Amino acid sequence: MAGRLEGKVAIVTGAGRGIGRAEALLLAQEGARVIVNDVGGSKAGEGADTTPAEEVVAEIKKMGGEAIPNFDSVTSFEAGERMVKQALDTWGRLDILVNNAGILRDRMIFNMTEEEWDAVIAVHLKGHFTITRHAAMVFRQQRSGRIINTSSESGLGNMGQANYSAAKEGIIGLTRTLALDLGKYGVTANAIRPRAGTRLTLSDELRAAMERARQTQAAAGGTDTPAQSAISQLEELKPELVAPLVVYLCTDAAANVNGRDFIVGGNEISLVSLPDKERTIYREGGWDLDSLERVFPSTLGAGLRNPMPPQPPKES
Repeated sequence: MAGRLEGKVAIVTGAGRGIGRAEALLLAQEGARVIVNDVGGSKAGEGADTTPAEEVVAEIKKMGGEAIPNFDSVTSFEAGERMVKQALDTWGRLDILVNNAGILRDRMIFNMTEEEWDAVIAVHLKGHFTITRHAAMVFRQQRSGRIINTSSESGLGNMGQANYSAAKEGIIGLTRTLALDLGKYGVTANAIRPRAGTRLTLSDELRAAMERARQTQAAAGGTDTPAQSAISQLEELKPELVAPLVVYLCTDAAANVNGRDFIVGGNEISLVSLPDKERTIYREGGWDLDSLERVFPSTLGAGLRNPMPPQPPKES
């Protein structure tokens, strides 16, 4: 049944390519009018090009939908306000916000520059805030709205991606708080951790970094992290297989789904558990260092394993 979002208006950031493009197209197919935002930069966030957003708008119009492009950077608070105003000025409403824009500046933490850290945090984490802040005012007033944020399994830890991992797991915390701040107004906020082959996830740099990480971990007797296992499957996973869950979460059928995050890609959709206490120890009067040294190894520390144990230095 098409037309599930008939009459709705959506903003999708980073919608010129990959996952964002697939999301914008499926939203439009279901009847939503779409603002297609994309600055058109490189995967590192450099440069600008109007072509990617314009091409997606043309695709939507070709299939009979309505869409307009937007070329603003999500790092700007004022740009976030302009995007929301663009929706209101063009179609008189805003119902859906899909935060998807992202870049990569991968580097081992001991080599990462301040600029590489700031750029990734600005696009991913601040970029989620800049538009959500202004959209939330509209959603609160009309007492309805859907927010879909884009996190990553890299947020669970991935070698060489300290900036990206921090931003992506920060987005999960943001999503949970948005759910609490806005839920009583009929607004939901959820996040996805997508698995899909895109120009970011299948870059030569990422492939090389992943191979180095595997070699290092194998030498230490370790195994792949969840992020590494997911990335190894990406070439077979299409962005179009991420979009259906995103669109479903925008429908009335998902009105009770709020503050959660999902792994989605290929044939799989998984609901990720909320963090919970794994083990707990108590001591009358609180814990001191001597008591912890005695008790911790056999209780909280039992079976814990260093995922990256120390290694001897390489011979020069």
